[in-house]
Amino acid sequence: MAKEKPGKLEVKTFADHHVITQPNPLRKVLLRVPESDLDDPVGRAEKALAGLSGEFKNWMAIEADRLSAAHAAILRDGFSDDNREELFRAAHDIKGDAATFGFPSAGAAAESLCRIIEHAPDLDQVPSNLITHHINAIQAIVRERTKLDTAATAGVLSRSLRGIADEFLTHANRDRPEHLEAILAPSIIPAE
Repeated sequence: MAKEKPGKLEVKTFADHHVITQPNPLRKVLLRVPESDLDDPVGRAEKALAGLSGEFKNWMAIEADRLSAAHAAILRDGFSDDNREELFRAAHDIKGDAATFGFPSAGAAAESLCRIIEHAPDLDQVPSNLITHHINAIQAIVRERTKLDTAATAGVLSRSLRGIADEFLTHANRDRPEHLEAILAPSIIPAE
């Protein structure tokens, strides 16, 4: 099967330069669509997201319930490797999804909880109230997000938890300088 020869180059000569135009073989395969039939993929995506936006709160509630279930397993059975891992995964998923779903303060509280799980030398030595307060804060932020004036309170709560967690981790790791640098590194806690 022989390919068609491309059209000839067109050369326009001017006094001080030449303009060379080569033929565009794609013009033969280009499909012209009337303006009334134009597809707007960005518009379609925005419409799909708008349709899903009502589900975001439900998705976050499911994630928050998963976090509470992981915490309940720890209270019941202690910090086994599986329980620790499930608590970390649940908090980490909230940390990653919260801003997308419109709950940035829940993400900040979940990040603080992840830091505790990652950097505490012995989770059995972490005050149980510290973990409980993080989980209760995440639950409250997800539950109360739709009420007026909760965004500022959620931000203050997340920053307070982070400060308390950092203070605990600094004290708990005072003999582990390699961990202190990571613990004391600043992170951005979003304002809602």
